[in-house]
Amino acid sequence: MPRPKVHDEALRARLLDRAAETLSTDGPDGLSLRKLAADAGTSTTAVYSLFGGKPALLRELYLEAFRRFGERLSTVERSGDPIEDLVRLGLAYRESARADPHLYGIMFSTMAPGFEPDADASRQALATLQPLLDMVQAGIDSGRFTGYRAEEIALASWGLVHGLVSLESGGRLPPGIDVAANFETVLRAQAHGWCTAPQ
Repeated sequence: MPRPKVHDEALRARLLDRAAETLSTDGPDGLSLRKLAADAGTSTTAVYSLFGGKPALLRELYLEAFRRFGERLSTVERSGDPIEDLVRLGLAYRESARADPHLYGIMFSTMAPGFEPDADASRQALATLQPLLDMVQAGIDSGRFTGYRAEEIALASWGLVHGLVSLESGGRLPPGIDVAANFETVLRAQAHGWCTAPQ
């Protein structure tokens, strides 16, 4: 009978989640492999076995953040209405940020001094936005979105959603706002805006 695998995917996910929480609360100086192992109830040997060291751990953390984010975006089903699809994708973006706030912070900030994603990691991260480009292109192909290239609409849509999510997660929105309702209203307004050719 084969020996059970001790350093499995569940431990890997637990270590990545704990590392993200530590970076969020204690900053990069608070993240050591020894402390991470202790917090996750495992050994430093397990951490090294799974990741090979701190630089590789940070790279995997970056990729895991985008992987989970991409998974949520890719599950948004097309309705056949480009406006509705763009709104649904924006809502999924917000849901992803709320579900994994520590990982969301890692995606768009400097995790640790000296960490820079390599070319392959950057390529994988950008690939998570493909559902947005695909939905926008479908809107152009159907004739609903006019006057702009898919990349222009996608970038503007991403910037709008990212800005709103960042304000919400940073506690920077005015008091008394129904955030969910306002978020959807703004998404619908900007989606309808792409249906009019520029003057």
